[in-house]
Amino acid sequence: MPLWGSFCFQDSVSPVMEQLFFFHDHIMIIMIVIMIVVGYMLFNSIRESFYEMNNKGGQEIESIWTVFPVFILLFIAFPSIRLLYLMEENIDADITVKVSGHQWYWSYEIPEVGVEEYDSYMISSGFRLLEVDNSLVVPVMSNIRVVVGAGDVIHSWTVPSAGVSVDAVPGRLNQLGLYFSRVGWYSGQCSEICGANHSFMPVFLKVVLMSDFVDYM
Repeated sequence: MPLWGSFCFQDSVSPVMEQLFFFHDHIMIIMIVIMIVVGYMLFNSIRESFYEMNNKGGQEIESIWTVFPVFILLFIAFPSIRLLYLMEENIDADITVKVSGHQWYWSYEIPEVGVEEYDSYMISSGFRLLEVDNSLVVPVMSNIRVVVGAGDVIHSWTVPSAGVSVDAVPGRLNQLGLYFSRVGWYSGQCSEICGANHSFMPVFLKVVLMSDFVDYM
């Protein structure tokens, strides 16, 4: 879960978020190498301002700085495309959770286990802008299909620690797959500006053992 005053990512609780971590590190390494090379060249050009002023061109160096960035972009693109397909992969779900966004609260339903639609509002007590009166309870280490819609305007159902964010659009159903690898309480939020109280519709999940989930139902 997030820590006060931290600037880093939340701890990963799903395979998708772990892959996002790896991809972030992959991109950062490439960026650092590029910055070092460019900084070195810039430093040399400033230090030796009259170096090779009479040089009219160089076919080899122009070819290198045209071809080399292409390989760098491919080195970034292939992992990115793989990750995009992984995030959109259809799964054989153990349970399906229906999520509906409203101004300014969420509604949840789990039809397989007989949980009828209920509303989840932010409460004033507890952690500000994080806690709700009725949280969403799901089992750990289970494939969960989340079907997301909206009843009024566009919202976005987001859980950062799980690496998921999906738009809730009126008249349309979007879906994503969820898989939690650890038990715990995880918070999220609406990530699409949806009106005056946009910042007051948090997402709060309780991930429990399957036995506890059955007892809860």
